[in-house]
Amino acid sequence: MTSAAMPQTSQRTTSSVGPAIRLVGLTKRFGEMTAVDSIDLEIRSGEFFSMLGPSGSGKTTVLRLIAGFDQPTSGVIELDGRDVSARAPFERDVNTVFQDYALFPHMSLLENVAYGLRVRGVNKAVRRQRAAEALEQVQLGSLLDRRPSQLSGGQRQRVALARALVVRPKVLLLDEPLGALDLKLRQQMQVELKELQQDLGITFVFVTHDQEEALTMSDRIGVFNKGQIEQIGTPEEIYERPNGSFVANFVGTSNIFSSALSQSLYGRNDHFSVRPERIQLRPLPSQDADTGVEATVSALVYLGHATQVRVSLADGTTAVALIPVTASRGAEFAVGQPTFLSWNQHDVVWLPQAS
Repeated sequence: MTSAAMPQTSQRTTSSVGPAIRLVGLTKRFGEMTAVDSIDLEIRSGEFFSMLGPSGSGKTTVLRLIAGFDQPTSGVIELDGRDVSARAPFERDVNTVFQDYALFPHMSLLENVAYGLRVRGVNKAVRRQRAAEALEQVQLGSLLDRRPSQLSGGQRQRVALARALVVRPKVLLLDEPLGALDLKLRQQMQVELKELQQDLGITFVFVTHDQEEALTMSDRIGVFNKGQIEQIGTPEEIYERPNGSFVANFVGTSNIFSSALSQSLYGRNDHFSVRPERIQLRPLPSQDADTGVEATVSALVYLGHATQVRVSLADGTTAVALIPVTASRGAEFAVGQPTFLSWNQHDVVWLPQAS
């Protein structure tokens, strides 16, 4: 995601009843490695909650613990107020969609979707009707008799969703389900997933390392790092007011400035960040008295909607600004040119945890 692509404000409301999922002191160790480190988390009923973080941050392990595929080393997992920490996966009212789809190649789409109902002992007529309805929900109602090999990647993903939804779980867990799709199809599926969750009103818990997916679809996001949650908030809160350098750097692009610059500009000894789209650039000499710093242009990258201007400060710090592409912008900067970076005070985010 480019920094200029801002998340849209969610219009959804979630239920006022108790949380769909509640984790208390959840910990998972594999030998001497701690994958999940004493996490406390409440996921509201009916919300789209994303667990966002890099590989190895613990997000997928938490999803597997909620699903029952792994058992916690310690801590409590509650679903709808009931402790399910020691229950088997089939005893939990959740279902999971994986990245690899795991469809049966020898079965039709209808048979694939109905399989979970078959395992639960639902009679043939009812399970065929419910499977057809589930496929209709994901816009595949006209392809009931096709095999998975006859479908595109996006269609196979919809079948996997229908198969998970047909058993009518209270919580749907999604483990990076769009990771195998190409960019355009992934963006299309993001919109479709969001709309489907709104229509169904059930709780979605979505695991991803892709910040754009999380910002686009979520009611709230939990940012994971080294087995812990760094910050929980709405997409706007996470993007606009990161609570530390990790979140500022991982969610979008952010310029993090040193405590030395902070001391000279503001008289305080904390790092601070400013998003690239909030930086103004002017060729030197600049007559304006805005808060800012001099720098030298080191690179120009054309992005279509904007030009990314990379600059170097005197102390060696690299910063990035985004200049919207218009008929009159972009040509005034060149590599090696002195320039002046400035920003508005309200766009400064203080990062006392930065190091």
